[in-house]
Amino acid sequence: MTNLARIERVDLREMWPNEASAFTPWLAQNIGELGAALGMDLEVETQEASVGGYSLDILARESESGRPVVIENQLDVTDHSHLGQLLTYAAGFEANVIVWIAQQFREEHRAALDLLNSRTGDDSEFFGVEVELWRIDNSRPAVNFKLAATPNEWRKQGKAAGRGASERGERYCAFWQALLDTMRDEHRFTNAKKVQPLAWCSFPAGYGQRVIYQARFRSADKARVELRIDSGDREWNINLLNQLSEHKEGIESELGEALEWEPLEHRRRCRIAVDREGSIDDDPETLEEIREWMVDRLLKFKSVFGPRLAEMID
Repeated sequence: MTNLARIERVDLREMWPNEASAFTPWLAQNIGELGAALGMDLEVETQEASVGGYSLDILARESESGRPVVIENQLDVTDHSHLGQLLTYAAGFEANVIVWIAQQFREEHRAALDLLNSRTGDDSEFFGVEVELWRIDNSRPAVNFKLAATPNEWRKQGKAAGRGASERGERYCAFWQALLDTMRDEHRFTNAKKVQPLAWCSFPAGYGQRVIYQARFRSADKARVELRIDSGDREWNINLLNQLSEHKEGIESELGEALEWEPLEHRRRCRIAVDREGSIDDDPETLEEIREWMVDRLLKFKSVFGPRLAEMID
């Protein structure tokens, strides 16, 4: 008789002992996990964003629309104080999308989010998300984001269909899968095999999440390849950007084109990038041109920045 594996729920505190110092940084580094549950492409702007005397856990942005997204975390059962803070943050950042993450939602707080969704304008969306950890036998814990409250229209149409994410997600997946396969099989740039339906595709530079190469569609009509610096420490990020900028002339000469050097004031991360016209909605022939352009720039970025990063990063 076949022995089946046993699935068990894992205490959140086993993985994240502290919400502020453990869970919030983890979520910022893995924002795609939350975005997939919400049907959005999310990009982190900053952590601990100040609003008066309060600090929002994560201020993010929806990549395609640019809408601000406030995210408040609570590794406990929901309470009134966090609901009040959430509304304060929504007002402070004039946010269109408001996300409350908790271990468990009380029914009265779920009802409060439903009321807000029914009484506010169509451009405001309130989400209640329960975070879970599960383990199969002795496996590593796996995270699951379960939706407890959603906007009315989102619920009616489904998260993908409601915002056109299903069709667009399929286009992203098809585009990035072809790019990923080329980078892996022809250039040994990565070992990854699968992509997510996001507006970007990231590749390691050999320093964890501190420095990565990334190809992305950054707006409705721009495609980009960039070196992204995001160690979690703004001072470290700026220091590395400044070190690289001392070699700006040589770097741009080797690449054969000018770059955008972006310290991104009021944000934690920094970027060095090159853009071209392009959209995921372009015709197949144009998309192939964009993909070839991204492959070429990713390879050049690794060739030019790689040796310099090796000398600058411990």
